[in-house]
Amino acid sequence: MKNQRFIREVRDPSRRLLFLTIGVSILFFVLLMRLWYLQIVKAEEFQNLSENNRLRLAPVAASRGTILDRNGEILVDNLPSFSITVIPQEVTDKDGLLKSLSRLVGMDEAELAEKWLKGSKRSRYQPIILASNITRDQLEILEENRLSLPGLDVAMHPIRAYAHGLLGAHLFGHLGEISEQEMGNVRFKGYNPGDYVGKSGIERNWEKELHGINGGRQIEVDAMGRFLRTVSERSPITGNSLVLTIDLKLQKAAEAAFGEQAGAAVALDVNSGEVLAFVSNPSFDPALFAGRLPAETWNRYLTDKRHPLENKALKGQYPPGSTFKIITALAGLEEGLVDEDTTVTCTGSYKFGNRSYGCWNRKGHGTVNLRKALRESCDVYFYRLGERLGVDKLAFYATKFGLGKPLGIGLENEKAGLMPTKAWKEEKYGKKWLSGETLSVAIGQGYVLTTPLQLAAMTAVVATEGTVYAPHLVKRVVSPEGTVLQEFHPAVVRRESLRKETWRAVKEGLFAVVNERGGTGAFARLYEVKVAGKTGTSQVVKLSNRRGQIPYQYRDHALFVAFAPYDKPEIAVAVVVEHGEHGGSAAAPIAGKILRTYFEGTGVIKKPVIQKTYSSATPREISKKTETDTLVPEEQNAEEQNGYD
Repeated sequence: MKNQRFIREVRDPSRRLLFLTIGVSILFFVLLMRLWYLQIVKAEEFQNLSENNRLRLAPVAASRGTILDRNGEILVDNLPSFSITVIPQEVTDKDGLLKSLSRLVGMDEAELAEKWLKGSKRSRYQPIILASNITRDQLEILEENRLSLPGLDVAMHPIRAYAHGLLGAHLFGHLGEISEQEMGNVRFKGYNPGDYVGKSGIERNWEKELHGINGGRQIEVDAMGRFLRTVSERSPITGNSLVLTIDLKLQKAAEAAFGEQAGAAVALDVNSGEVLAFVSNPSFDPALFAGRLPAETWNRYLTDKRHPLENKALKGQYPPGSTFKIITALAGLEEGLVDEDTTVTCTGSYKFGNRSYGCWNRKGHGTVNLRKALRESCDVYFYRLGERLGVDKLAFYATKFGLGKPLGIGLENEKAGLMPTKAWKEEKYGKKWLSGETLSVAIGQGYVLTTPLQLAAMTAVVATEGTVYAPHLVKRVVSPEGTVLQEFHPAVVRRESLRKETWRAVKEGLFAVVNERGGTGAFARLYEVKVAGKTGTSQVVKLSNRRGQIPYQYRDHALFVAFAPYDKPEIAVAVVVEHGEHGGSAAAPIAGKILRTYFEGTGVIKKPVIQKTYSSATPREISKKTETDTLVPEEQNAEEQNGYD
């Protein structure tokens, strides 16, 4: 018994030693594996963490590409500005830092916190932009208090500089800080919070070409965050430049011609589709949108009855008024319903069913043929022609000329306008088309809507007798080194084949509008160049009593379309003056100034001269310089500007 107890006592320590040895071995194995994991598997990660304790990544923003006009004149460039950035890893008291920053530079603490939150979704070692485009005074205050603001830095960022102020703001567009939604879009892959991107216009639609590639510097700092040396550097790559089709001098003249009036104008090269001028008036200051837009400025834009933030040339939809009579005339001639000698008697109104449709000239135009109907814009003539054509036939021809659909100019949210048909009304309202509604469509009223861009394109097709070009704004894309990366050439979309007699008859009528006695477009006349055009006035609301002062927002819109020279067209222009009331007196003079500037640029017009008017003569007689010696449009023409058109 004693022997057995002795043997157990001897064996128990051995067993305990064995268990202890196994336990220690397992512990050492775990420690060894942990050491292997930390030193081998996680070596690179911990090395990076170590480096970030003394190294700081300082992004260097790339400059956006320059925007130039067709002649190489700078339209939009860049200027250096300063931004406040912060590295979250180096901040121990976020709330205290933001409070101090708000107090020192006069910024809203809630806005700073929002910027922090937006940028904190990235690595804590990546800088967050808290404020952009700070002033020199704010910069000096930050430098003086740098030691009490750990993690804070000031970085240089280029901002947009608009060489000609508000000129072309709707066309060029504006920049804004990238949004969270945009950050999640594959289109903005590689962008960082705080980056500025195009929000509208050319800036938005050519963002990829203009943006450039950001660079960066890896710098060594001391424990206080002070710069010691640059460890490595990657230079930013400037964005590509855009050469537009716009002519700076023509753009300036077109915008100046509007003065304080609201409206839009588009000028096209009829032989290429290039946009020479693109105006929406009044304009806005695009530089303000790159920072924090002052509340009072924003409210002023929103409350302005002229709607300065709206791109009227692209998105403004207006009844074309009598400018649509060009389509009605072409359709009637081509369908064989009228010819040049077909006459209608205008007594000032047209009785259709149980309703009377008035002409703008309440006294009537008497006996009119096509030429006189276009020249004096007789509504009765086109009521009767529209009745015979029907709305679907009018829509058929209108779409041939680019009305009722986007033209694809390359800017966002281009409006399509509207060209109604019987099927459209049935689908839209569940009602049948009424014959009387066709009469309104025939003179560009009723449901018809067009944009200034579409009216310019329509006029260009008439000028070229059927060649439809794709309107475009960019001539070429150029690298920072000056290499042409992409060039855009005129693109013929289609050719509309109408009879030569149709084109000639309508074009001679448009010539008469501007150059003959009684023509409603006399104020667009140029002595040195033969201009053809058409006035238009479109109702905003139907007013039973038009006497007395009509409130601004209820006044009719004024329109004018034109091309020149008459014999060999080069340029087409469309002008809309919102609430301008009469196309002949409000829109035609603006078109005349645009055309004069264009031909001064080509050298056809050498210097400003006194305008002269032509008597009632044919285009062939005019070409022989048959003219009167009056210095201004004849009194009869001037009086008729006060009529409907």
